[in-house]
Amino acid sequence: MTVLDRPLVLAPMAGGPSTVELAAAVTNAGGFAFLAGAYLAPDRLRDDIVLLRAAVGGAPFGVNLFAPSLYEPGSAALVLEYATRLQPLADKAGVPLAEPVHDDDSFDAKIEVILAEPPAVVSFAFAWPPADVVDRLRAAGIEVWVTLNDASETAWADELGVDGVIAQGWEAGGHRGGPVDTGHHQAPTRLLLQNIRQLTDLPVVAAGGVADSAHVVALLGAGAHAVACGTAFLGTPEAGTADIHRHELTHRVDTVVTRAFTGRSARALVTSWTEVFSEVAPAAYPQVHHLTLPLRAHGKATGQPDLVHLWAGTGHRSVRSAPAAEIVADLLSRT
Repeated sequence: MTVLDRPLVLAPMAGGPSTVELAAAVTNAGGFAFLAGAYLAPDRLRDDIVLLRAAVGGAPFGVNLFAPSLYEPGSAALVLEYATRLQPLADKAGVPLAEPVHDDDSFDAKIEVILAEPPAVVSFAFAWPPADVVDRLRAAGIEVWVTLNDASETAWADELGVDGVIAQGWEAGGHRGGPVDTGHHQAPTRLLLQNIRQLTDLPVVAAGGVADSAHVVALLGAGAHAVACGTAFLGTPEAGTADIHRHELTHRVDTVVTRAFTGRSARALVTSWTEVFSEVAPAAYPQVHHLTLPLRAHGKATGQPDLVHLWAGTGHRSVRSAPAAEIVADLLSRT
């Protein structure tokens, strides 16, 4: 059993698109919303949780965090080499690259915030949460979910004692949230869901490439406890999506999974940055994320899409500029 009793889930979209307003609109329209806690200061996360709880009248919601990625000592030289390759792009933009630091995104402090202001669910991406953290959260009555990109990871989730898993298929926009970033092609959403369902009795949320109600119905029919959508909500007025991102979603065709922006595999719209640097970008998150952050921020501020990480799932051409409640209704219209 799980607190998640709604068939549609708003996926967390860190770095801007995820807002209290969007989460509240989706919840009040009948969905289950996740706030993206990654990249937020702990105090900001606390404020957002408090605001969302008030906006949804006590309805359940979730918070997503990035579990800390291990530091690989050998990555430093690779990041330095990548910085050298990026330098002409930064020089042309007139923006300095940043220090490629390794940090944990204030993980421990955010866990304390969540324990003090408990949501119904906490989901983790990028790595496994420490076992003692899982125990503390569950002891506080908070469900713990983890993100998987490969069915073989299911045994680890069972061993960790979590309450559910998010099966994030290859079609999904944004970062691969599973604990092992192979960089290799992975299973599409429906196949991943079916494989995971064969290996565990845990409830499974299917995510990736969901663009319309037919996709929702198909995944529910294939055994998903619920279906998560992220890209479908990027065009809503409640989302914090950058203007340049909104525009490019319906004006570019292809997507690619690349490490070029952050050092971790993520699906984005194809741009000159992905075409030039995808093959040489190292697997080094969050160092590459910090390195390129000023350049990407400059691209957003000046409306230069080829300098921006334009996260998008494979169904991005269906994105509409409509209120979140209308998108929820459309996605649930055949359920």
